[in-house]
Amino acid sequence: MALDQRIPGYIKGYVRRFWQHQDVEPNSNESLVWGAAYHIPASHAEEVNAYLDHREINGYSVHYTPFHPYAAPIDTTPHSTTSQNPNPADSSSPFLCMVYIGLPTNSQFLRNPADRAPSSVANVIFKSRGQSGENKEYLYLLEKALEGIGFGYADAHVIDLVRRVRALEGVQEGRKSQSEIAVEKTVIPEAEYREDEALEEVDEPVEQKA
Repeated sequence: MALDQRIPGYIKGYVRRFWQHQDVEPNSNESLVWGAAYHIPASHAEEVNAYLDHREINGYSVHYTPFHPYAAPIDTTPHSTTSQNPNPADSSSPFLCMVYIGLPTNSQFLRNPADRAPSSVANVIFKSRGQSGENKEYLYLLEKALEGIGFGYADAHVIDLVRRVRALEGVQEGRKSQSEIAVEKTVIPEAEYREDEALEEVDEPVEQKA
């Protein structure tokens, strides 16, 4: 993506979820969504907008909201699952930015609370794949990107989903290993038996005809 500036910071009044947007009190730490704002040169604006519109086609709409830059250092424990956030009072002046937000009024978003449970969401992410690749890879890259902003950790929702999806991967790998063991115990001995049987048939004397 063509860009000439990347600024870490946050927007207020939203939360990051893998099912829908919801409004919360702007003064609550839970309402801060951390990320990065990108400045796109005017010469590439049309191209980038077209790309983003296509990528976010399924349920997301364009909105404009103040973005609060943050550049001060922070001392925190990597991969922390707490709700600690940098002090917004240390931020620079906010500016308007364009964001893609999934509103709960969209038909693509989950309304059943059971479908929004972390275990259900993780299972869908683990199994799903789109035109851009596997959903779990997007989740893993998102966690790394949020860690790379400079705070050392992603938000708790993302961290929890990553943990759950990796656990599902571990279960799958365990099943593969068990399947391989089963194959060694059943298929290979059968193949060896057939090979011995074939050798015995070859070793039998062949009647020569005059």
